[in-house]
Amino acid sequence: MKKLMLVMSLVISGPLVFGQQKMTPEKLWQVERISVLGLDKNGEQLFYKVSIPNIEENDFTSKYYQIPAEGGTAKEISKEEVAVASDRNISPNGEYQLFNKEVHIEDVQSKDIYKNLDKSDAYVYSDLDIRHWDTWQNGNYSHVFYKKVGEEDSEGIDIMPNEPYYTPQKPFGGEEDYCWAPDGKSIYYVSKKLKGKDYAISTNTDIYKYNLETKETENITGENKGYDTNPAFSSEGALAWLQMKEDGYEADKNDIVVLENGVKQNLTANWDGTVNSFLWAKNGEEIYFTAPVDGTIQLFKVNYPGKKRVASVVEQLSEGQFDVTGIVAEKKKELLVTRTDMNHAAEVFRFNLKKKTFEQLTNVNTELYAALDLPKVEKRYVSTTDGKKMLVWVILPPNFDASKKYPTLLYAQGGPQSPLSQFYSFRWNFQVMASQGYIVVAPNRRGMQGHGVEWNEEISKDWGGQVMDDYLSAIDEVAKESYVDNDRLGAVGASYGGYSVFYLAGIHNNRFKTFIAHDGVFDTRSMYGTTEELFFVNHDFGGPYWEKENADAQKAYNEFNPITKVANWDTPILIYQGGKDYRVPIEQGLGAYQAAQLLGLKSRLVYFPDENHWVLQPQNALVWQNEFFKWLKETL
Repeated sequence: MKKLMLVMSLVISGPLVFGQQKMTPEKLWQVERISVLGLDKNGEQLFYKVSIPNIEENDFTSKYYQIPAEGGTAKEISKEEVAVASDRNISPNGEYQLFNKEVHIEDVQSKDIYKNLDKSDAYVYSDLDIRHWDTWQNGNYSHVFYKKVGEEDSEGIDIMPNEPYYTPQKPFGGEEDYCWAPDGKSIYYVSKKLKGKDYAISTNTDIYKYNLETKETENITGENKGYDTNPAFSSEGALAWLQMKEDGYEADKNDIVVLENGVKQNLTANWDGTVNSFLWAKNGEEIYFTAPVDGTIQLFKVNYPGKKRVASVVEQLSEGQFDVTGIVAEKKKELLVTRTDMNHAAEVFRFNLKKKTFEQLTNVNTELYAALDLPKVEKRYVSTTDGKKMLVWVILPPNFDASKKYPTLLYAQGGPQSPLSQFYSFRWNFQVMASQGYIVVAPNRRGMQGHGVEWNEEISKDWGGQVMDDYLSAIDEVAKESYVDNDRLGAVGASYGGYSVFYLAGIHNNRFKTFIAHDGVFDTRSMYGTTEELFFVNHDFGGPYWEKENADAQKAYNEFNPITKVANWDTPILIYQGGKDYRVPIEQGLGAYQAAQLLGLKSRLVYFPDENHWVLQPQNALVWQNEFFKWLKETL
């Protein structure tokens, strides 16, 4: 593997003592978080925001900076001084501005239905889509508007008048869901124009074209039944977007499709991978993109043939033990990107397209990390029970001594079809875990992206099958090492990882001494009855639990249901649950905790009433970390 040289510019007051401290939960919440805002009109200055955790105020403060795109010293500026060149929301002729806001379409709340009962707080539903992620449906829908630049008091023109559909998409959609056509005469936007039950069971978003003059709307991806997202035009006027084919499959292969002069081309159809994000090259003849590969996320390039009679070819541009988390811009022969690894939060790097090398541009947390002894991250491969090779990340404590024995944690990734790459988490942070003296074993088990489409798909309808063997193959192989204390093994995870913990608790055959599950699926039947994105459970479980002749579904709700294995539970377990988690609702965590208590097991419930599937508030996050390590000290 290539060693990449990092050019760092540091201005430090006083002597800096390197490598004498270890990462702790408290230090983790001193790590600052960078958000790139863009380049100035000349492409010479990069602007970015730094969010700084404020534990006392239980919030974040923000600072703004500019730094030469060619490298140099960052300068703090005011928010008003941020001078980003291209506002993608301004029409090409500079006349109009796009924006989005919520519009009240339906009366769902009782105070809207009964005007004389304005202090009532009931919700009345007669269809599905009653809540999403952490918010109850209140009859409001996000819509895209446009108005003339400078008319700040104008309410604008709604391009989806009276439509009970969302743009941006719920729950995480943003400005990437709409854009101007190059001629400024039309607006392209993403929406899933389905309602109620149809909305809940489908992923069929489409890209629509709205004509400003005629006010007419055209669906340009109607033939595709899966996700169509992220529309973006090239400098030459070709439209690209991301496309998944299968309706209801949120983790389907994501391809780059281009439309020009009525002709659609799928540029990545024959490539065995899935695209995360993309950026058109300035020449309009290539597209840069990021994608998972072998436990990392790397830069790729694909040519756009246009009318030429040549095939599109995917080329991997970068290689290394890191994640390229986003492409900011193309500048001359370089790309500006953000990058992380398991020991470092995101920073901006310059990637030389000719030399294929990186140079670090920002140093938001360089000083903090320089003062720490960092864990060692090893990449190894383990044979699975069906004769395949599985990548396993092994994270070793700082100042690792192979002559000693260490307690070891099997980490079960969520998703279930998300990549276990070189990400940097502010909750499931391997750097913190290893720095407290634990070895972390993180297998790229079945379902992980970055190992081909087949490997990714093998987890669907098989949650308790081969993937469980993959987990056990990983921990059993690493446990052969002399430095692993086989009497002090634990298993931890969230979401599908939490499901994995609940399931392993019933089948582990005395391997593990302790378990930790966060917002995990405990009862697949209850999960089907309470989760909001029904397309997910329909696809991954095989269908509803009442379909007695459906073999896949019956396996999901019986053999692969953790609740059916509870009689075998015999190990201490810590359970976290968010009160506003509507993806894996509260009944899952409470049911698991109640079972553990009634079985007489040492168990603990940490309940966060105001958190969703994640833990986002700084003080709550520190509670989460402190309870995590307190539990491990007590039980491992």
